[in-house]
Order: sequence, then structure tokens, then C-alpha cells
Amino acid sequence: MDAHAAATRYIGPTGLDPYMNRFFNMLPKLGISIAGSRLLAVRGRKSGEWRTTLVNVLTTDDGARYLVAPRGHTQWVRNLRVSKTGELRLGRKSETFTATELPDADKIPVLRAYLDRWGWEVGRFFEGVTKNATDAELAEIAPGFPVFALA
Repeated sequence: MDAHAAATRYIGPTGLDPYMNRFFNMLPKLGISIAGSRLLAVRGRKSGEWRTTLVNVLTTDDGARYLVAPRGHTQWVRNLRVSKTGELRLGRKSETFTATELPDADKIPVLRAYLDRWGWEVGRFFEGVTKNATDAELAEIAPGFPVFALA
């Protein structure tokens, strides 16, 4: 994958995805978390309105937390790059955070941990790359997978 293709990589919803997304996005609103999922709320970079989508928050053994964008450079990624802040929601609870995007070289252990935890769910977006990939393989795909550290 060339550098430009990786920097603009985006896999949009297809088939039943829009219906499944609507259903699963409703669960955190009801206070139901599946495997640690949360509703990510980020202000639109142009409209200023809240935009929401379901995300998996990765918490590492040392307590660091990350958001990974398995579909690539999505609208929530673009909004978060501009706002640098957002909310993680579950039911009536809302947690404000600040986000720092990781450089590609720092993504390798995070991508591996993310695939270890949610590969069963998001593996199709990683096009054959698994938690058992080499560091070189993960480094090669890293530009296409935005990762944010949360504080």
C-alpha cells in the first residue's frame, strides 16, 4: 500500500453494516456495553454539533487508554483531530477526555493489543493482518489505522 493510499484509507459501511451500526450504537445509550464498547461523542469540525459512533476503548495493562479506527480515516477521526477532545458515553454517564494522535511508529503495540482483544470483531478491516503479525507487518499498515491516546 503506498503512503497516500494508507493516509486516506477508509472502509465505509456496506451491506447490513448501516443497520447493525444503528442497532449497536443504541446499546450504549441504554447503558449496555459489549466488550467494553462506548459511544464516542465528538463535535463536528464544521458544524460544531455532537456526532456519535460506537467505539472499542482499549485499556492496556499499564492503564493507558486508546481509540483505534479500524475503518481508517473516518469522520470521527477527522473531527477528533480538530477538536482534540470528546466524550465517552455509557447510559447516563459521560466521561470527557483529551486525545493525542500517535505517530505511526508508536502504534505497533497498540494495534497488536487491539487485534488481540477485538480481532474477532474487526478483523475484516485489517485485511488479513492479525495479532500474530510481525512488527514489520504492523508498521506497514499503521498509516491506515489512526490511533489516539486518551487522557
